[in-house]
Amino acid sequence: MNPLAQQLNETLATECPNVYDMLSALGKAIYFPKEGILSQSAEAKAKAKKFNATIGIAIENGQPMHLKVIQDTLSSYDPKDIYEYAPPAGKPELRAAWRTKMIKENPSLEGKNFSNPVATNALTHGLSIVADLFADAGDAVIIPNKNWENYELTFGIRRGAQIVEYPLYNEDNRFNSAGLRGALLSQKDKGKAIVVLNFPNNPTGYSPDPQEGDEIVAAIRDAAEAGINVVVVTDDAYFGLFFEDSMHESLFGKLADLHPRVLAVKVDGATKEEYVWGFRVGFITFASTSDKVLAALEQKTMGIIRATISSGPHPSQTFVLRALQSPEFDEQKAEKYDVMKQRANKVKSLLDSGRYGDVWSYYPFNSGYFMCLKLNGVSAEALRTRLLDEYGIGTIALGETDLRVAFSCIEEPNLEELFDTIYKAVTELIG
Repeated sequence: MNPLAQQLNETLATECPNVYDMLSALGKAIYFPKEGILSQSAEAKAKAKKFNATIGIAIENGQPMHLKVIQDTLSSYDPKDIYEYAPPAGKPELRAAWRTKMIKENPSLEGKNFSNPVATNALTHGLSIVADLFADAGDAVIIPNKNWENYELTFGIRRGAQIVEYPLYNEDNRFNSAGLRGALLSQKDKGKAIVVLNFPNNPTGYSPDPQEGDEIVAAIRDAAEAGINVVVVTDDAYFGLFFEDSMHESLFGKLADLHPRVLAVKVDGATKEEYVWGFRVGFITFASTSDKVLAALEQKTMGIIRATISSGPHPSQTFVLRALQSPEFDEQKAEKYDVMKQRANKVKSLLDSGRYGDVWSYYPFNSGYFMCLKLNGVSAEALRTRLLDEYGIGTIALGETDLRVAFSCIEEPNLEELFDTIYKAVTELIG
C-alpha cells in the first residue's frame, strides 16, 4: 500500500476507528499524491515568478491561450477564471461560498464540525465518490422502494453492493421510519450499512416533516447503538424546494454529530437548486468531530477525483460563484421558487378536485420536481406508451402502478390539460 494511503488510514484508525472500518478496499487504498505533477505545479505557481513550465496549459500574452470565437461568448469573464484547470477539490472561493450558503440555509449546522465542501461533477459524481470510498461487494445500501434508479447502477452495478429496500410510506402515508429501522437492524451481523436519504424524494416529491425527521435520526441512532457502523448520505439534489410544512433543512445537520458509529455525508449542488442542470457543479461534505478525520477524508476524496475526472469544469464553477456573490441572487431564486410552488399547488388542487374519479390515487408530495400517480386498473407502462404515441405526452412509468409526472417542466397554464389528458388516456385503456 502506498505510504500516503497508509498514513491517512492510520490517522482514521487512531482518530475514529469506526470511520476507518467503514472504508471499502478502494477507500483504504486511495490517496491524493503529495509529490508529482499537481503538487510541483502548485509550488511553482506560488514561487515561479519568471517562467512556470510545469503544467499542461498554453499561455499567450500573459494569460491562458484561447480562441476568440469562444472568448467572444464569455467576454465578461477573465480568461484565468475559465480556461485554466480548476483544482481537484474545486475553486477555493466557490467552496467557501457554498459552505456559507449551507450554514445560512441549515441553521442546525451552526456549531457543528464539518468539512469544506469538495466540488464534484454534479451529484451523481458525488454519490459515485461515496460508493467508491465506502461500498464493497455485499455491503448493504439501504434505500426506500420509491427511489432514483441510478442508485442501483452507482452502488450495485459499479461496486457490487446489495440494495436493501424498505417501503417509503407507512400505512398512514407518512415516512416509514420503522421500515428504515428494520432494514438497518437487519445488517447487525455485517456490522455496516450505507443509508441514502433523498429528500425531496425522486420520484415522489415527498419530504418528511420535523417529527418524521426526528424519527429517521432516531432509527439511525438505534442502529449505531446496536453496533452497526452507518454511512448516512443525504442526497439533497432538490434541496430548498419545500412547499408545505415539511422540514426545510437537510437532515445532515441533525446527523453531523449523532454518534461515533455514524458518518454523515452531504451530497448536493447547484444543478437543481440554482436551475443549472448542464453546468454539472455539485459538492460532497463530511461531518466529524475530528478535524484530522475530515482532512483524511478530503484527501481520499481528492484521490478519487484525481483518478477519475482529474478536476471538475472551471467555467461552470466560476459561473456559479458569480451567481452566489450577486446581490440579486436571493431575489431571483425566490422568484423561481414561487413559480415551482405554484405549479405544485396547482397539481394538488387538480388532483383533489374530484374530477378524475377513482382511476388513480397519488402518493403524498410536498416538495421538489415530481409527483407520482398510483394507477387503478391500468398498467403504468401501457399508459405511458399511450400518452406518448397518441398524445405526444411524456411521463415515466415506475413498476406496474406508478406514473411519475415532472410538474417542474410543465408551465402552470398547461397543467390542467396535462392531467385531463392523462385521465382521458386512462379511461380509454379501461375501455
